[in-house]
Amino acid sequence: MILTALIILLVLLVLSVPVAATLVALALLLAELFSPFPLINAMGDVLWSASDSFLLIAIPLFILLGEILVRTGIAKGTYRSLESWLSWLPGGLLHANIGTATLFSATSGSSVATAATIGTVAIPQGKEMKYDPKLFTGSIAAGGTLGIMIPPSINLIVYGFLTETSIPQLFAAGLIPGLMLATMFMLGTALICMWRPSLGGPSINHSWNDRISGLRHLVPVLLLFGVVVGSIYTGLATPTEAASLGVLGAMLIALFMGKLSVNVIIQALDGTMKTTGMIMLIIMASYFLNFVLASAGVTRELTGFLESAGMGPYSTLMLAILIYIVLGFFIETLSLMVITIPIVAPIIIGMGFDPVWFGILLILLIEMALITPPVGLNLYVVQGVRQGGPFSDVMLGALPYVVIMLLMAIVLVIFPSVAMYLPNLLS
Repeated sequence: MILTALIILLVLLVLSVPVAATLVALALLLAELFSPFPLINAMGDVLWSASDSFLLIAIPLFILLGEILVRTGIAKGTYRSLESWLSWLPGGLLHANIGTATLFSATSGSSVATAATIGTVAIPQGKEMKYDPKLFTGSIAAGGTLGIMIPPSINLIVYGFLTETSIPQLFAAGLIPGLMLATMFMLGTALICMWRPSLGGPSINHSWNDRISGLRHLVPVLLLFGVVVGSIYTGLATPTEAASLGVLGAMLIALFMGKLSVNVIIQALDGTMKTTGMIMLIIMASYFLNFVLASAGVTRELTGFLESAGMGPYSTLMLAILIYIVLGFFIETLSLMVITIPIVAPIIIGMGFDPVWFGILLILLIEMALITPPVGLNLYVVQGVRQGGPFSDVMLGALPYVVIMLLMAIVLVIFPSVAMYLPNLLS
């Protein structure tokens, strides 16, 4: 059954069938071929139960929050402010790319939105200053991946929904690893540019007056981060309620800055509906596929196979990591999550690993999939914003950051407390 499912899945994806349609078709075929029960009769109930969750309302709200920041130009001011503080380092604007992505991730929750926003602001400036296109675009694509690690994160919400894991605990667990990964990105960038100065472009020195006056552009993002994440950590709001507070705060800030208009609201709502529709269709379709797989006993059979093979907990974990790395080359990240989590997570958690810790490790591997070809979504987003030049530039520029992510994964496995310190502190 597993072999049949993989073949059908790969064939449909190669034929460019939309992901949600692929998952539903796969579920219906497997139910017809392998289930002794008419599972299709339960399809309506399964799809309704997948969508009838208060927690999932947080997804369109966080997307809308990011859309408002993009449409009103708040993100552009954030980039210019951080550029004045970071561009003196070896690598110049590359550090502004990563630093802005880190700060924008704290309100966006979306990797694609982060990469697209930073790319739109940074790439024209990089071209004007004649930066090497490889490392410059690679730093934007890699920085965008932080959008699904640093809270709030849409992908962490999806993981928590599928595994029934506490979202506040996941958000707390993602903060330190996310900031550590951003620091490692910047350190790696500096070392590369010290080794090959031509890759980094010129360092830029700003006056202290420019730096201090630019701090006002950081205030809106920091305020929103405090409202959203602070209300969750203090227990004042659920993730869904915090997301709605974030949207209200973003609109008030944009109104105060004179950047809110009817046209901006329409564009933000339009972008939110398109993205939400895609995500929810995938979640609902995958929920039905997981129902079929569970009814056919796939998880039970896999667990039994691993137990009979005599694989220990860490051997199984290494196998799971390898599987995610390989699948990340070929399957879009959200699809990869919703297809594999209901199968892999129970096995890993059943072997004694903390579900919160495994969620952060999984998100790190998903981040890596965003910048590995041929399906790395952030690579295509940055190339699209770039509007010209070979796609190989973005792929090669992202490779050093893939290595850094692998090092971060090793750190998480050896030192689980990196992810678990804040959840344990808050519990």
